[in-house]
Amino acid sequence: MESKSADIQRALIVHVDFKQSADNDAFSEFAQLVESSGLEIVDSIRAPRSNPDAQLFVGSGKADEIATSAEAQAADVIIFNHSLTPAQERNLEKHINVRVIDRIGLILDIFAQRARSYEGKLQVELAQLEHLSTRLIRGWTHLERQKGGIGLRGPGETQLETDRRLIGARIKLIKRRLQKVHKQRDLSRQQRKKNDIPVVSLVGYTNAGKSTLFNYLTGANVEAANQLFATLDPTLRRMEVATGRDIILTDTVGFIRDLPHELVESFQATLDEVREADLLIHVIDVDNEQRQQRIDDVNQVISLIGATEVTQIEVYNKIDNYPEIGPRIELSDNGLNSRIWLSSHTGKGIEYLKEEIARQINQHRQAHYLNIPVTAGQLRAKLFDIGAVRHEDVNEKGGWTMEIELEEFRLHKLCEEARLDISQLRLQ
Repeated sequence: MESKSADIQRALIVHVDFKQSADNDAFSEFAQLVESSGLEIVDSIRAPRSNPDAQLFVGSGKADEIATSAEAQAADVIIFNHSLTPAQERNLEKHINVRVIDRIGLILDIFAQRARSYEGKLQVELAQLEHLSTRLIRGWTHLERQKGGIGLRGPGETQLETDRRLIGARIKLIKRRLQKVHKQRDLSRQQRKKNDIPVVSLVGYTNAGKSTLFNYLTGANVEAANQLFATLDPTLRRMEVATGRDIILTDTVGFIRDLPHELVESFQATLDEVREADLLIHVIDVDNEQRQQRIDDVNQVISLIGATEVTQIEVYNKIDNYPEIGPRIELSDNGLNSRIWLSSHTGKGIEYLKEEIARQINQHRQAHYLNIPVTAGQLRAKLFDIGAVRHEDVNEKGGWTMEIELEEFRLHKLCEEARLDISQLRLQ
């Protein structure tokens, strides 16, 4: 589906505050969202309310104010920083005589502009269609029920019913295609697990600096812009950590407060990368006054997708904006949780992060000393492939004496696959 921004340029934004307080962070983020879509903000209206009006979301007096401003500013679209019901959207458009878009429609428009991959485009289209299907209005006048005439006998079909049927068919088709993508991702994850390659996912609030950090760590060239949702499609890169072990690092879409539920559903295939990860790097913008609220918002989405059990490293990014804050690592008393202060822009503190990634993914590893017979060349090769070998010597029988570092259960699994008895391989 084409972006709405292609033919709409001038936007009037409406922020309704139900807390009866000046929530400047929410308003600023809303304005950023609108600007990220490529629209020009010609006016903004803020309205405190205790609860939404059932008909117009705002009161009739505020709706009149919006209509007056929209006409004076020649606005092409009115954008509300809240989810509107289909009825509220229709009533507002009728009252104001200007197109009305809610928060979900705005985010979907930005996603439609940023999607580049086949999977990303499918996910965006699915979310758009499911959102649109609730907003098909009655009262179409064209192609009403027709009777009589050759080929036109029968009850016919209203345009509304036709649109609903076509949208329903398209949604089913997209879901089938996404299921294939989902299966392909599952196969890739299974292969990575088989090869003992841990997956580390970057998560965080949108515009926290995830892509800049990803580029610094991997040498990739993922677009990193100072705007919301600069990254939409997940990117995976292989990199080596401090102990010489390879990991897969993934950069995912940024989260945001009140992330629409339909977006979470539609982006399930992408968000699986977060749920199935071995470790999460939670990137936090230290420069933001509302950082604790944003940490809570991200953790809420992590909980929503079922990834609360995955270990997190909290990374406080953008310390280059504060000369008094130096790069450092903070460990909890139990050693399980860690905070790292760094700058993905200058690279200060990056080594702390690399070391902590290595510590977290290797914390269950232990040293093993083995005699590998010459007939077990495949097992030896596998141990090298997964970065488990620390030292090796050739023994008197032409085999290998090896010092490896690996989880006990993984060593047993590898020996079973090679049809070898682990007790006979251990050095006495």
